[in-house]
Amino acid sequence: MARDKRIDAYIAGAAPFARPILIHLRALLHETVADLEETLKWGMPHFVHRGRNLAGMAAFKAHAAFILHGEGRVGEGMGGYGKIASAADLPADADLRRAILAARDRIQQGPAKSGPRSAAGKPEIAMPDDFAAALAEGDGLRARFDAFPPGARRDYLEWIVTAKAPATRARRIAQACGWIAEGKKRNWKYEAKRAK
Repeated sequence: MARDKRIDAYIAGAAPFARPILIHLRALLHETVADLEETLKWGMPHFVHRGRNLAGMAAFKAHAAFILHGEGRVGEGMGGYGKIASAADLPADADLRRAILAARDRIQQGPAKSGPRSAAGKPEIAMPDDFAAALAEGDGLRARFDAFPPGARRDYLEWIVTAKAPATRARRIAQACGWIAEGKKRNWKYEAKRAK
């Protein structure tokens, strides 16, 4: 099993309750699918099969999460297994193996990943008037925003239009303008973690 040292460090830096969960999930994934590659994506350990994401895991302050790509989301928390506070919260290993193999089979039955995913297939998000006005107020902000790749522009627009409360939307617009002025994409924090 090829191990990514960044994942070793991620597990070592996780809260004590999460370490055995992450170690167990990592081992189970490698026992079940022989040719997995390890990497960090979105600042979290991921396991890749044939160039496509098979699974991911994460540790938070009070729970861990396990994601099998292509599975639906169940309950609270990230991924299909809810908030995992201890190994007892995980399904039986036999059930997890079946789910992991199903995820592997979905990858093997689908086309191999050919390159970076394009945001072009997603519906366009119209520029909100309040965000456009805020960008127009800043020196060169609109030009900087327009220079971002389509996916980065979409990340900002989606973040702003999904705000439920007007105060939240106003805060997001102000934050977005600050980041754009610095040349940062919406998810710059995760990109910075991946670069380390």
